[in-house]
Amino acid sequence: MKKISIIIPAHNEEKRIEETLKDYFVFFEKLKKKNILDFEIVVVLNGCIDNTKKAVERYKNKKLKILEFEKPGKGSAIINGFKYSLKKDFDLIGFIDADGATPPEAFYDLIKNIKSFDGVIANRWDKRSKIKTKQTVLRRTMSRSFNLIVRSLFLFPHQDTQCGAKLFKRELIEKILAKLGSSEWNFDVDLLFYARRERAMIKSLPTEWNDKKESKINIRKTPFRMFFSALRLRLVHSPFKFILRFHSKLPRKMQIGYWFG
Repeated sequence: MKKISIIIPAHNEEKRIEETLKDYFVFFEKLKKKNILDFEIVVVLNGCIDNTKKAVERYKNKKLKILEFEKPGKGSAIINGFKYSLKKDFDLIGFIDADGATPPEAFYDLIKNIKSFDGVIANRWDKRSKIKTKQTVLRRTMSRSFNLIVRSLFLFPHQDTQCGAKLFKRELIEKILAKLGSSEWNFDVDLLFYARRERAMIKSLPTEWNDKKESKINIRKTPFRMFFSALRLRLVHSPFKFILRFHSKLPRKMQIGYWFG
């Protein structure tokens, strides 16, 4: 019976994470009872200043592991989740967003379809995907535009690099973990970049996904942050990374991040 680690990075998610945990525990405990697979849910609290920790601790379940770190950010949270998971005997390691946008049935679909692939990622833009609650036009435009930028910069074949539902075989995570930087806004891009360097076979799959209310995205600043983060990441992985060293020596007010931080 395969063992799955499901990592959930959580930053100030007290209003949404309880429902996500409930749904996932109910679904995966049924699979465990049927001896289909074993699992553990790893919630990584990162820089929370609300009651997210208390909300998670209400679940007295031996299949729940809580990690806590002061530094906020999805990237660093998932990296710490990877480190924990690799210390145990999980066959597969994946992650989802704390808001429950990806229902457990959709994540299980990734598990069923990984087969000979090294990883599988959910693709919201596949025509076969079931999007029950759509994003606003503005957020869809932002997402599509960002993906176009990423695909142009990194020549990825994936339509959707940013969907928060991804699953990998432990062997791939073992190979690339030490290379991953948190690269917060572009953690997924960094992960897929190093997976490609290892010649990993990554499959994109249609998914079920629901946009959730109470988004923390700053519509004014986020597009610029994501764009410059992607550009910076591409420079890191290029012969032109010396530009970043020059940029870091500039006065703070002359650095791009100063205007969009």
